[in-house]
Amino acid sequence: MRHLTTLRTLALALPAAAALSFNAVAQEPDETYWYASGDPTVPEGQLWATSYGECWQSAAPDGPTNLPPCQVAEVRDPLVLRLQFALDRYGLDDILNPSALARLDEYIQDLKETPRDERLVIGGFTDKLGSWEHNLTLSENRANTIRNYMIDQGIPPSDIARVTGFSWDVPTEYKIGDLGPLENNPLRRRVVVREVLPENM
Repeated sequence: MRHLTTLRTLALALPAAAALSFNAVAQEPDETYWYASGDPTVPEGQLWATSYGECWQSAAPDGPTNLPPCQVAEVRDPLVLRLQFALDRYGLDDILNPSALARLDEYIQDLKETPRDERLVIGGFTDKLGSWEHNLTLSENRANTIRNYMIDQGIPPSDIARVTGFSWDVPTEYKIGDLGPLENNPLRRRVVVREVLPENM
């Protein structure tokens, strides 16, 4: 997924580099490496965008101002899929409420229409019915089912950074509010798709 825009801090930007970049703008417009976007909300200087749409912060005081400011890329909200699998099953054909996949289809379509550099992580979860070890394997298998479905729908495998089963454990990054009791609780049987920035992997 290609970046729309990314904000990065360039602490060692030199005036000489800025001068060279302005020469590149003047002499070879199609080979431009830097653009000054002039976002006044950045107190330490202006935002600069490369010809690839990447944003950098520079101490340079001036520059072209005819381009829109760079924007910070924001990750999408996690997608929580309440999939009702048959008992101890994890295949796509074992989903008892296949209509729930419609939300995943919409999510996939959005990924395709707004490509970025972010990566996806998928987590599978169960309630406390059965042993922790059994549910660990079951939750990972169910998460992999969603991974394979997304790939079949056109998401590149390289865009999915990892797939993890958590049994009934809930890491901090997957907390979504009170899920209720652990035992025999459908709210805890879920697969969650999250988007993360590469630097947070």
